[in-house]
Amino acid sequence: MTLKIQFLALFLALNLTLSCGKITSPSAKDVPSNAQERARKNVEEGRGISVGGLLGGGRGSTNYEFSTSNPMWRASLEILDFLPLSTVDYSGGIIITDWYNDESNSSKTNSSIKITVRFLSNEIRSDSFKVIVHQKTCGQGSSTSCRTNSIESKIKEELTRSILVKAASIEQKQKKQKK
Repeated sequence: MTLKIQFLALFLALNLTLSCGKITSPSAKDVPSNAQERARKNVEEGRGISVGGLLGGGRGSTNYEFSTSNPMWRASLEILDFLPLSTVDYSGGIIITDWYNDESNSSKTNSSIKITVRFLSNEIRSDSFKVIVHQKTCGQGSSTSCRTNSIESKIKEELTRSILVKAASIEQKQKKQKK
């Protein structure tokens, strides 16, 4: 039995080794310098894959680009610039602040807030992103007995409105610059 397994392993190893072809590197003049053009060329030539092809054959595919050219992304960062940021991932489309405690309010309650902005698309619409506000409330003088809850508050409404207004303003400026 072990002889058969050894023979099979040797056969597979030889097959894999011999099936490798000669690797040639292309000339620099044949490769586009723009990353998007390079990726498109690779997919067209069958040397790459597209996420749309993996998730459903390309039908109804959407391209989410969360970069500095995206007005929603830029507006969110500008609106949240007064808060310490914990996670900022434009490729994943998420911004998470660190816990924030307003010094003027700390004497009344021992609570902090954390804000998460999740981007669902790159269009400037109220349903293109989601703002989530968490509040952490700790007992007086104790950091071990804390409760964390997702809350509906004016902060969430104000942030949503501010991000939309700022994003629309940024988009208008971008359109004027293109003309």
